[in-house]
Amino acid sequence: MHIVALAGGIGGARFLTGLKALLAADSAAEITVICNTGDDLTLHGLRICPDLDTVMYTLGGGIETSQGWGRSQETWSVKEELAAYDVGPDWFGLGDRDIATHLVRTQMLDAGYPLSAVTEALCARWQPGVRMLPMSDERVETHVVIAEDGARRAIHFQEWWIKHHAKIPALEFVQVGVEDAKPAPGVLDVIAGADVVLLAPSNPVVSVGMILGVPGIRDALRSGPAPIIGLSPIVGGAPVRGMADACLSAIGVETSAEAVGRHYGARSAGGLLDGWLIDSRDTADVPGVDVRAIPLMMTDTDATADMARAALELAGIHQ
Repeated sequence: MHIVALAGGIGGARFLTGLKALLAADSAAEITVICNTGDDLTLHGLRICPDLDTVMYTLGGGIETSQGWGRSQETWSVKEELAAYDVGPDWFGLGDRDIATHLVRTQMLDAGYPLSAVTEALCARWQPGVRMLPMSDERVETHVVIAEDGARRAIHFQEWWIKHHAKIPALEFVQVGVEDAKPAPGVLDVIAGADVVLLAPSNPVVSVGMILGVPGIRDALRSGPAPIIGLSPIVGGAPVRGMADACLSAIGVETSAEAVGRHYGARSAGGLLDGWLIDSRDTADVPGVDVRAIPLMMTDTDATADMARAALELAGIHQ
């Protein structure tokens, strides 16, 4: 069995932990994760891939579990020294252990290796137990168009998300460079060979949505043989973590499990979904999509594995 998952950062990584635990006894099961790289940015000369690293650290046992991102047992000497030099930005902190990953990535990219090869090399250390693919080897960055003092300007998504906590209304999300991007090597092949495709409960706009924005990926999913099952990131009418509601409102989508399901749409009507899992507290009518309600709070690995099991059963696969 070959499972393909589209995932962003913390929510996607936690869901993959449960999926991996569910399939631990199945030696024939393979998981490939197509990760969002639209959050990527360059700081202090280092190329940073937050979602790739969050998934890699989480599945490889190196994540700081209390916050869901960054390295465990982290120290912050470099950040403190940069502050002493009055070198910004002060809103994005790089831990000392985390910097090592960015140094290796940047050196390999500068030497001419594509991001997919760099990711494979980094995973050789962390052994996440899944195959990890960036959505594209090309540089794609998500920028947010905002209005200040009557003037429109664009800022990097990370500045909007971390510095401003998504409090400034987003007028538009722009994928800079996406028009020239191609799916990373292996992405289209794994979609074509998948037994099931899962849309993790990640941000539908700036995580899963950015992956779908890479030319060729959405079409491959629609035309592929595998059923596509999504898990709602909205529980009880609100995002479980993060500020997905601010992203959804920017594209005119209500913050509800039904609205997000309709945003993805039924594959039979030109959308993506064959099945849509929502939380037991929510209701959703998504025409053309098999909607089922289960508990969707990832409180621990067992609860998350139950979510993964339900997603596979909705696709006709029983574990």
